[in-house]
Amino acid sequence: MNTPDCTVLEKIYGESKISSGRFHVLADQLAKKYQHDSAEFFTAPGRTEIIGNHTDHNGGKVIAGSITLDTIGAAAKNNTNVIHITSEGYDREILIDLSQLSSVPKNQGTESLVAGMMEAIQKFGFRTAGFDACVSTTVIRAAGVSSSASFEMLICSIVNYLFNDNAMTYVDFAKIGQYAENVYWEKSSGLMDQLACAVGGTILLDFSDAKNPKYEKVDFSFHDIGYELVIVNTGKGHADLSQEYSEIPSEMKEAAKAAGASLLCETKLEALLSHIGDIENDRAVLRALHFFTETKRVEDAAKAMEERNAESLLKLIQASGTSSWEWLQNCYTNQNPQEQKITLALALTQLFLDKNGRGICRVHGGGFAGVIACILPKTDADSYVSYISKYFGEENVYPMNVRPVGAIHIS
Repeated sequence: MNTPDCTVLEKIYGESKISSGRFHVLADQLAKKYQHDSAEFFTAPGRTEIIGNHTDHNGGKVIAGSITLDTIGAAAKNNTNVIHITSEGYDREILIDLSQLSSVPKNQGTESLVAGMMEAIQKFGFRTAGFDACVSTTVIRAAGVSSSASFEMLICSIVNYLFNDNAMTYVDFAKIGQYAENVYWEKSSGLMDQLACAVGGTILLDFSDAKNPKYEKVDFSFHDIGYELVIVNTGKGHADLSQEYSEIPSEMKEAAKAAGASLLCETKLEALLSHIGDIENDRAVLRALHFFTETKRVEDAAKAMEERNAESLLKLIQASGTSSWEWLQNCYTNQNPQEQKITLALALTQLFLDKNGRGICRVHGGGFAGVIACILPKTDADSYVSYISKYFGEENVYPMNVRPVGAIHIS
């Protein structure tokens, strides 16, 4: 069985021994389970949201980056109308008959997601057909680094390469993933996660046109400024927090309406301030204030990245994290305020950073539960990993960097 070229793997992962081994395992699985003697290989990373927390759904700006954790696949056409997917760690095979997509039930996990993606691909004018795939992931599940979007972008890459001659764009990828989550998971999700996973590297996203978000590459990684990104999974998932997440965009829209707009991107901070007395929900005001100041921070952070101004960039990211905690209020849930894994992790991390005098930390992603991000000098990273592992377990601490490559077919 063939495996990816080691030179290509070096460009993606910075090494080829471990990554080649991962693909070799999948190739063997594809041969044994589906009797294919050759395979095509694919990868799609998870993502880190660097700055721009909870602004996308109101037309704001975000800087995000793909990360070195990824979902990989070995796939081959099967010349049928049926999709078979076996995922490492899961006993049940995903089986989707493309002629019976409407019969796939909603909200039934990965099966629903794949069916929704195939329906979207067809609606957008692209081709689908049967394939067999074996999949594996290192992306932390239900913890704010977009494990679902990573999987979605992997499947898009497979269908794009096998059946569409790479005609699908990354915006197409993102809209396909969004459609599947909106319609087949009945989850109100935007496009930020999918675009960050698909495009790769660090990107500046502008969601002022929700149907056609804009993105541009930013030449930046934390290693460029001598820093390391460490993600800490605090041990609490996102599964039961739909209400908490949906209240953020709805309350921001509530504030926007008082200022005469549908979304906050359609109005100004000054207009909001002049209508504070018309808004009874104080939290809605605070969340709107976060939106305006956060969008400005994103613009300033993009400039700091271009200038390699580490001091300015870290101050902006720290201010973003503080605003998320105090104004946006997504570090713990009001459903159970006694459980505060995010804020506990931030407090413990801050003790470490204060002692060393370098680095910052912040809530990561959607918040309320899941992960925090710590950005600190590379020379301090090992010490921090050892320190925070005492509280959350070594298996939940992930040193990583921004990965330059998004969702691709690997030759």
